[in-house]
Amino acid sequence: MTNSPNQALTVTNVYSRNYAGRLRRPFVTSRRRVEEVTGLLVTVELDDGTVGNGSAAETLQVTGESVESMRAVIHGPVTEALTNGPVLGGLRGHADAIAAACVANTSAKAAVDIALHDAWARKLGVPLVEALGGDTDTVLRTDMTVSLAAPETMAQEAVNAFEDGFTALKIKLGDDWLADLERLKVVRDAVPEAEFRLDANQGWDAKSAVRIIRAIQDAHIPLQLVEQPVPKDDLHGLAAVTAAVDVPIMADEAVNSPRDAFEIARAGAADILNIKLAKCGGIGRAIAIADVARAAGLPCMIGAMMEPRISIAAAAHVAAAHPAITLVDLDSAEWIDDRALVGGYTLQGDRLHLLQTPGLGFEPETTEGAKR
Repeated sequence: MTNSPNQALTVTNVYSRNYAGRLRRPFVTSRRRVEEVTGLLVTVELDDGTVGNGSAAETLQVTGESVESMRAVIHGPVTEALTNGPVLGGLRGHADAIAAACVANTSAKAAVDIALHDAWARKLGVPLVEALGGDTDTVLRTDMTVSLAAPETMAQEAVNAFEDGFTALKIKLGDDWLADLERLKVVRDAVPEAEFRLDANQGWDAKSAVRIIRAIQDAHIPLQLVEQPVPKDDLHGLAAVTAAVDVPIMADEAVNSPRDAFEIARAGAADILNIKLAKCGGIGRAIAIADVARAAGLPCMIGAMMEPRISIAAAAHVAAAHPAITLVDLDSAEWIDDRALVGGYTLQGDRLHLLQTPGLGFEPETTEGAKR
């Protein structure tokens, strides 16, 4: 059986059910505090009975979507686009139909797109990464996030993560850079062998970003990269920071589409692009962004929101399949205390191993009691 994305597919039903998972500890950034992940688990059913799983989380502060709005989009224009008449072009045609069903609503689209890709790979009888041209033997190394807190608390979280095998730590920063510098010094002293990925969450202007990054370097903080130091719409400022410092600068909120990736590359505005399925609308668009980055000679990270394990597994399969994706930030599911949603991958220390099972490696979600 061919694994061509042009292979004929017919979607007959799209189902969803509510999802809620408590976090093992609060996730705190300068913009939000999360103690529970709520969202949807989505099932796409093909005409031969094959089903695929997808998921999405409510992220009002990031994508502007709620559980209610995602359900309305999924069971309104997206389902209509997939089931009302033939969709040409196989998987690609269906992915394009999802993207064109309505504007924005990228988390809702991603959930259905992930489920569609899972069903496609299940129909082929291979892991999704292999259907995408990659290899399940690829080992991905993820970081662990240290969320914003008092310095001593952050230092203890960093020690816990390092002792669990995570050598790269993603450090969330706040609104006061002097306080952040003190936090970083305490964390550095607690885990001197770790590498830091700093996430400013759009918190600085360009001039301040340059000053702050240089001050952090002068304090001998081991920086691997700095993520989105300036507001997402300030491409000129992002480019100015990238040109002024020798620490790699990564665009996150600024890159939501292949067009964004092209404009960032053309402006020399970042050294690395951060791809998130919920931010760009699914696997098809994520691969398109990575293709643009590869053509421009830019490496990519694949990251995620605080999302259910299905979404994290989908991102991992994309990372293992695309050569432009060289960094991974996929620790989100480890924060969620969810013993029911298992599968997709195993995590040993910071090493993420994909399962050698069809699709994403989860048991098919039952459609009993689900909404459509």
